Amino acid sequence: MSQIVLYTRQGCHLCEVAADVLKRHNLSFESIDVDADPELRERYNECVPVVTFDGKERFRGRIDERLLRRLLK
Repeated sequence: MSQIVLYTRQGCHLCEVAADVLKRHNLSFESIDVDADPELRERYNECVPVVTFDGKERFRGRIDERLLRRLLK
């Protein structure tokens, strides 16, 4: 199983939607608040949510569920 990380921030509606999509697909993931780390905030500030699989960025903003299903096969 891939290591999945969701880069997020408080008050981000799209981040909540992304977390819900991952949960709906029964995926375990680590949620990291980009505002807690200046380097992450600089890298992902206007891009959250960002989802990585095994360190590779797969989604920015909305998760394409069709692509997600293909990645999970």
